[in-house]
Amino acid sequence: MNVLPPSNKKSLAAMTAAMPEGILLTAETDMAPYSRDWSGDHFGRPLAVARPRTVEDVSTLMKICFREGIPVVPQGGLTGLVGAAVAAPLGGEVVISLERLNRLRSISAIDFAMVVEAGCILEEAKNFAEAHDCVLPITFGAQGSCRIGGNVATNAGGFNVLRYGMTRDLVLGLEVVLGDGRVWNGLKVLRKDNRGYDLKQLFIGSEGTLGIITAAAFKLFPRPTQVETALVGLRSVEDAMALYARARRECSDLLTAFELILRGGIDIALNAGTGLTDPLTAPYPVYVLIEASAGGRVDLKAILEDFLGDAADIVADGVVASSKAQAERLWLLRETMVEAQGGGGRYLRTDVSVPISKLADFVTDTLAALAHHHPEALAVTYGHVGDGNVHLNIVPPQNSTPDAIEVLFHKTETIIFDVVDRYSGSISAEHGIGRVKQKAFLDRVDKVSLDIAGRLKDAFDPMHILSDGRILGAHSSIGGIADR
Repeated sequence: MNVLPPSNKKSLAAMTAAMPEGILLTAETDMAPYSRDWSGDHFGRPLAVARPRTVEDVSTLMKICFREGIPVVPQGGLTGLVGAAVAAPLGGEVVISLERLNRLRSISAIDFAMVVEAGCILEEAKNFAEAHDCVLPITFGAQGSCRIGGNVATNAGGFNVLRYGMTRDLVLGLEVVLGDGRVWNGLKVLRKDNRGYDLKQLFIGSEGTLGIITAAAFKLFPRPTQVETALVGLRSVEDAMALYARARRECSDLLTAFELILRGGIDIALNAGTGLTDPLTAPYPVYVLIEASAGGRVDLKAILEDFLGDAADIVADGVVASSKAQAERLWLLRETMVEAQGGGGRYLRTDVSVPISKLADFVTDTLAALAHHHPEALAVTYGHVGDGNVHLNIVPPQNSTPDAIEVLFHKTETIIFDVVDRYSGSISAEHGIGRVKQKAFLDRVDKVSLDIAGRLKDAFDPMHILSDGRILGAHSSIGGIADR
């Protein structure tokens, strides 16, 4: 049992007295579900877990934490992969879970906009939109458990970035509780507003380091009446990129997803015990999962089939889904691959991006370097072609010791990031920095960018109590941000 310092006891007593009953959890058994993330790789020891019901509750909590100097970390669905939302391993941070702030505040099919609270699960928000014949196009595997605030705070990507952009492209306004407890009401559904600085953009992707997002206004789109899905087999990543270039021209804005999967990923899905069968008549080195959508009177199926027919010089084989069930089964190959790639054990997740024109060369060079230096490791490669985003993950050999796994992960990540640097890419395309990629980020960020980021942190969170040690180095009372 942990013995709290007197100052922490006093601070917790102040929170308990100020908050309605049931907001604050302090028993270790009650806090356990909030102490580890979805990956199972990141653990923390919260000082307490607060579960506010309203933005006023969050404001009250932050005023107390600001006054007492208590560090906090906002938390959504714990589906992040960089350790940003998990409390510090050594304890001392109060977790503020947004799970109870989950209301749909408004939706308009004329504005094509909705306002939803940060704790709302993404899939539920998408269902709200569909009930009004609209679509909220943020889409990825964790949508059944991730929450809106986390999507915004991490600038989530996903399958539909090609057509609709990242989360920041869909946010019209935000409501944010600042480090001192003040509430910034930037909620609005205006499409055009040129009144000075666009402050909401500073909070999008900030991973909870500048403020706590409590609600967001999103841009919606007309719900497609037609969705067509195809899976094609190709001889190389170069052919996949050539097919993508044609698809962008011939299918235009009807293209919503263009997912690259190397054969190893298909094998993982087929061996996962879910009953999936090889989708084509023969195996191919590379596959692309294509989705297009449209409304109105467009004959989308004919457009997609004509496009693939004209690309017979590139496409070795393929299938266009003849039903919604078949389309879901094609997508299940990709989803199963992601879930099964570690075989229940640890694996290295990377999330990099390079210029789209260099993606094929990047994959070729990286896989060659990994095969040369670490032939014992399984490299699982897939990604979102339309945004140059590649997930190149490393599965260690079976029966590897924990120490051997750590060494392998460090060496292979270094190889991957070195190739990313050669191609002027990014070490994080959509997962963020958090704690896991902090050193790699700080090793690469230029001094001017780091100085600007540090000044923003000082301005929005002068006490450095918001998610300290995520993205930027931990705050030091002597030198400010470490290594700044």
